[in-house]
Amino acid sequence: MDDRQFTQLALDCQRKLYCVALSMLRCDADAADAIQEAVFKGWIYRSTLRDGERFEAWLTRILVNECHNIQRRWKRRGEPLDEGRAVLAEEPPDPELRDALMALPERLRLPLVLHYLEGYSLREISDILKIPQTTVKSRLHQGRGALRRALSTEVEI
Repeated sequence: MDDRQFTQLALDCQRKLYCVALSMLRCDADAADAIQEAVFKGWIYRSTLRDGERFEAWLTRILVNECHNIQRRWKRRGEPLDEGRAVLAEEPPDPELRDALMALPERLRLPLVLHYLEGYSLREISDILKIPQTTVKSRLHQGRGALRRALSTEVEI
């Protein structure tokens, strides 16, 4: 993959990367840092990419790793997670749905964001998160159920 191809592909998936990073880190500045670091690492290791068709999933996996690195730094420093209101790049039309989605634990929220907001297939999510496809299906099911419960209690009130 040459320099121009890498740059164009990275720019093409910029919005998806932002949405994934923000759903994990909940802070705009940290999400931007994670994306910058992921693209930089992708640039350095672009020769290791075997299948150019899988560029987006490959770069997203690097981003997820970088988000985990940032979260580990927070824990080491004893910094609390930024509980400020996170905004997803691809906003769900309903603010209640957005709030319910952001309230989910990361292990349930991230597969939902990747599948329903970003359009990744189960196989791609499995590769990105390094979990079996059956686990992806299970987490999607659990996440939908948690959203359904959260939204049904809001409606009843």
